[in-house]
Amino acid sequence: RFFKDAASEEVISPWHDIPLHTGPATPAELWMVTEISKMTSAKYEIHTEEPQNPIAQDVQKGKLRHYHGPIFWNYGFFPQTWEDPTETHPELHVKGDNDPLDVVEIGSREFKKGQVARVKILGVLAMIDHGELDWKVIAVSTEDELAQTLETVHDLEASMPHVVSGIREWFRWYKAPDGKLNEFGFGGHALNRSRALEVIEETHDAWKRLRSGEIKHGDLWVGDDA
Repeated sequence: RFFKDAASEEVISPWHDIPLHTGPATPAELWMVTEISKMTSAKYEIHTEEPQNPIAQDVQKGKLRHYHGPIFWNYGFFPQTWEDPTETHPELHVKGDNDPLDVVEIGSREFKKGQVARVKILGVLAMIDHGELDWKVIAVSTEDELAQTLETVHDLEASMPHVVSGIREWFRWYKAPDGKLNEFGFGGHALNRSRALEVIEETHDAWKRLRSGEIKHGDLWVGDDA
């Protein structure tokens, strides 16, 4: 559930204490934190309201939550990001979902729960869940062989034409057994890397304002010193 600093052994927050950026020389390569391993169905997620923000399996109606089928990609979030629920998107006219920014990693290797991985940004889908904006950034591990040939979502669609649509439709339909369907902005099209990086930086800036107290954090745990 909890993360520890490798040097000090102190418990840290995977949301606030792990960096987002890998360095100024690699602006399209960022760190992600894995919540759900590919080809598994247990719904693990970061607990944004608990001290130190542990990752644990979600509970719904008193039962451990599972997807109705496996997810086909590694899934997690970008540390030091936040989708601001007080900010209305100028084109989509919906507000953020109050969570860190989500990332779908499409590489061939399974990540472990809690694994911190360096990923290359390819593009982003604008999912709308119950009237809230819930971006899904598409990325590939820099250690995956696919990273050598993929630079943008257009490369991905050209070489692996069903991956983007597969991600979109999985997230559209995964709540269907519960009578819910998600929607997508921009006609369901994946936006390219440049737009994805804009989304990431916008949510990183929102996280900074959250941590500084400029935006009230409500029940979110943002650190003992915030």
